[in-house]
Amino acid sequence: MDDEVELLEPHRIFLRESGYDVEMATNADDAIELIRQRPFDVVLLDEQMPGKRGLDAYRDLRALDPNVPVVMVTKSEEDATLTEAIGANVRDYLTKPINPRQVLAAVRRILDGPRIRQQALARRFVERFRAIELERARPLDWRGWVERFGELMKWDVELAAAGETGLYESLRGLYADMHREFAAFMAAAYPSWLQHLEGNRPPLSVDVIGEFLLPVLQRDRAAIFVVVDCLRLDQWMALEPLLAPLFDVEVTHHFAVLPTATPYSRNALFSGLFPGEIAARFPDWWGPGAREDETLNAHERELLEAHLTELEHPVPVRYFKISTAADSDELERRLHAAIAPDGVTAFVFNFVDLLTHGRSESAILYEVARDEIALRQLTVQWFQRSALLGVLKEAARRRVTVLLTSDHGSIHCQTPATVYAKRDATANLRYKFGEDVRAERPDHALLFPSADQLRLPHRGLGSHTLLATGDSFFVYPTKLREYQSRYRGSFLHGGVTPEEVILPVALLTPRR
Repeated sequence: MDDEVELLEPHRIFLRESGYDVEMATNADDAIELIRQRPFDVVLLDEQMPGKRGLDAYRDLRALDPNVPVVMVTKSEEDATLTEAIGANVRDYLTKPINPRQVLAAVRRILDGPRIRQQALARRFVERFRAIELERARPLDWRGWVERFGELMKWDVELAAAGETGLYESLRGLYADMHREFAAFMAAAYPSWLQHLEGNRPPLSVDVIGEFLLPVLQRDRAAIFVVVDCLRLDQWMALEPLLAPLFDVEVTHHFAVLPTATPYSRNALFSGLFPGEIAARFPDWWGPGAREDETLNAHERELLEAHLTELEHPVPVRYFKISTAADSDELERRLHAAIAPDGVTAFVFNFVDLLTHGRSESAILYEVARDEIALRQLTVQWFQRSALLGVLKEAARRRVTVLLTSDHGSIHCQTPATVYAKRDATANLRYKFGEDVRAERPDHALLFPSADQLRLPHRGLGSHTLLATGDSFFVYPTKLREYQSRYRGSFLHGGVTPEEVILPVALLTPRR
């Protein structure tokens, strides 16, 4: 719509020659009548026309078709006009004089942009996919595994978001080999890292505070430490764009200690100690009779304080664990006072972990979080209305640096793995301790005969550690059908896959 007919004609001709069907109107009333008669894919709207001004016509147009994208065209360069147009949710904004190619570019961005981007993504993936297949035979060190897994997760997120189902399935076809190769790598590398801590190894759970949080505390009076329980790398990738307006984001990675379960990996995160060292140093909290449940994580604040003291940087510690809706509401009510002006404010958010566990018990959750794509989407939806986002916004407002990480990830389990064990074996589905515990098929699990190999608490002579690999979950021969029907398709953790082990460590520096 434009009030200068002679100036419209070159644009109409150029758009038609470019394959677009074009209708013209010289005033708002005629334009509204056209839109009432038939749908349009995009509207170019002049701000200055006879009768109604463009933004008034835009509101009438929106009443007829709330979803049609609108490009505003105007002679005005005043900030007020631009601000009003953006506030009205105008898709694009062109300032006269404009040439036909500028108009075409605006139309193509709106109408063809998604398709063009999808085609470009598909081309890039097909080219890279061939290279990835050729690279699979190359042995990797820990840095290589971080790079390979990070790239696959990036493609996973992008292909799923673009709706490229066929290419996504091709990508997923690489995962079985990735899981098998990673298990073989960790079987040898992980005990070696623990035996030679000064050697070439990745940051582990025990290193996160000293390597990533301590430098922030040495530089600033205050810092926030956030642990999102059971957050996978691909889930973090889906959340990261939402933080860009608030923070400069730097991402690195750490490897969770084994087993990749909350009592072990999260206590190691806060304490800087391996599980066997925690049991030896704090026997009242982690004694021989300690149960495999949340009581093992009842002293995270004290472990963090002791860890900072050992690092020769004792500072005040505030600690919050958010596990329920009531916890979230309480935190949001007292958010301003929750963040300490000095020292460390630590937050543990359990929603993602509760979602993955609850999914096995709830048919509704099972249907909603059907696969990895759905789990990412649910994580994003939770985050957008979560107390965690409130914490991060308050941190950005007060210019407090945040270190965000996870204690372990999870894996979508499809393969039942039969195990044999005596009555003393633990009941976990991805890891087991017990005398003579073993898997029927060696390719379903890693067996460690000695607790010292993993720096785990001693559980008596003959006690072995069995860790699931790939997408397997442990079942007993006597309960095979029961476990298959109940746990197949569950998101579990405790085993040895990149999804459970390789985790993001994000340094969030407030934007100025």
